[in-house]
Amino acid sequence: MNKLYPSAAAALDGIAKDGQLLAVGGFGLCGIPEALIAALRDSGAKNLTVISNNAGVDGFGLGQLLETRQIKKMISSYVGENKEFERQYLAGELELEFTPQGTLAEKLRAGGAGIPAFFTRTGVGTIVADGKELREFDGSTYVMEHALLPDVSLVKAYKADKSGNLVFRRTARNFNPAVAMAGKITVVEVEQLVEVGEIDPDDVHLAGIYVHRIVVNANPEKRIEKRTLTEKKGA
Repeated sequence: MNKLYPSAAAALDGIAKDGQLLAVGGFGLCGIPEALIAALRDSGAKNLTVISNNAGVDGFGLGQLLETRQIKKMISSYVGENKEFERQYLAGELELEFTPQGTLAEKLRAGGAGIPAFFTRTGVGTIVADGKELREFDGSTYVMEHALLPDVSLVKAYKADKSGNLVFRRTARNFNPAVAMAGKITVVEVEQLVEVGEIDPDDVHLAGIYVHRIVVNANPEKRIEKRTLTEKKGA
């Protein structure tokens, strides 16, 4: 089975559709699938519900899809770096399902593991638990959370072999593995592609069984979200 596609647009051809539930890896701007997000924008798919830890920044990452009004709803844990997101949400133009960060990660992991729901103490006593089932375990109250099963997952990895076995680099190994596991169809953007057998099995972070399509983006921009410099004394 050939999983390699010549471009991000080709990798999304036939699977990017209106009204889908999508999951996108990354944390801030670290580990986001830049080329796939741009290709999704160019596909024109609209009325999307997007699961992502955050919503990118203005003009980059998922911020591009907000500017083109392709996203109708975000399922996120942090959205504080995007002014257009703020404007749309406060104007009632964008739906938002706030989810605690650890719960969001577990909802994706559970989806990938075939677990339909789980109980957690996070969010009990807050609006996060409104309308959800509560249950007592060992004297403590837990809220039931449902797993997430996106139609399509967009993932960034550092390296893949042609079977889709993945290696993530440092902090980019954030939400990407869980997003990849949860997707009914998972498309992965990588910087390096090697032959099967060139990655030591002990170095594989995620098995290729979860990966359906691969595209190479050898030179991603990797924009810095916030640059902070220390001024030298006397400078």
